[in-house]
Amino acid sequence: MVSPIKSLATLGVAILVTTGLARAGEITVYTAYEEDEIKAYVQGFNKANPDVKVNVLRLSTGDLAARIVAEAENPKHDVIWGFAVTNMVDPRILNSLEAYKPKDSDKLDAKFRDAQDRWVATTGYMAAFCVNTEVLKAKNLPMPTSWQDLLKPVYKGEVVMPNPASSGTGYLQIVALLQGLGEEKGWKYLKDLDANINQYIKSGSKPCRSARAGEFAIGLSYEFVAIKSIAEGFPIKMVIPSEGAGYELEANGLVKTAKNKADAKKFLDWSVSTQAVELYSAYKGIVTIPGGKVSEEAQKAGLPANVAPILFKMDFEASARNRDAILTRWKKDIER
Repeated sequence: MVSPIKSLATLGVAILVTTGLARAGEITVYTAYEEDEIKAYVQGFNKANPDVKVNVLRLSTGDLAARIVAEAENPKHDVIWGFAVTNMVDPRILNSLEAYKPKDSDKLDAKFRDAQDRWVATTGYMAAFCVNTEVLKAKNLPMPTSWQDLLKPVYKGEVVMPNPASSGTGYLQIVALLQGLGEEKGWKYLKDLDANINQYIKSGSKPCRSARAGEFAIGLSYEFVAIKSIAEGFPIKMVIPSEGAGYELEANGLVKTAKNKADAKKFLDWSVSTQAVELYSAYKGIVTIPGGKVSEEAQKAGLPANVAPILFKMDFEASARNRDAILTRWKKDIER
């Protein structure tokens, strides 16, 4: 077992093996989902599969990718879960996966499944601004409505953003801008935006949490943490940039070297089940499985019931293919 893996589910009723002895199943799952999501999803899985213990290692997207690559010669996990498709299709990671088609996964659109059945994307997240309305009022700042607005000098030092080298949210934000504006204009925009950025934060959720705490006026983050912040009573307004929201899909896959493939497959089957969809809908703005819907809480926070029109057209293959070059240039020209 890998340390520091957190066990988020307790062992249930043992299953019978061919020897006639009762031995409980146990799997190790690597994920980039947020902690509160993990807890809810694993509890849901264990209601349906009380005989399987799920050990979870949660890291930010970039750090998790680095760990998977570093452990390539001796993988310590059975399943990759809730991991950015942009990272999943990296050959160093993709080649560690075994083809497996989860039960009922045919109901997903083909664009949410690998052609060779190495991954299935069940959820996703989109870029959003967390704007502290009290800070805006205190400093007499206008409400931003677009990426272009963030270049205004009045926001100097009031914006925080995820570091794209460690955060999947940060990377989707910059790659959407580069794809939307083109290379030359995109890099110029990022350099101009840097003039207003107070700091780059490792986590995708932390910019929103910093904004809701009143440390900064604007946290560039993603929709789920904005929605939860509003529901919890923080003075936050969620802004989906008018140019469209960059987004990422989150995928699951079976590791070739999994020590417990039978229970790993149970987990992957559950991940596309009706029960899973009900849980995803409470946390996600994007649910790829038919039947998923935007929660009432999300709609109250300003997310439309149909998010398709506000999503930027992302080229995930290009995002993955150009990742190293983009991050190398970002570190050289912008990171601080």
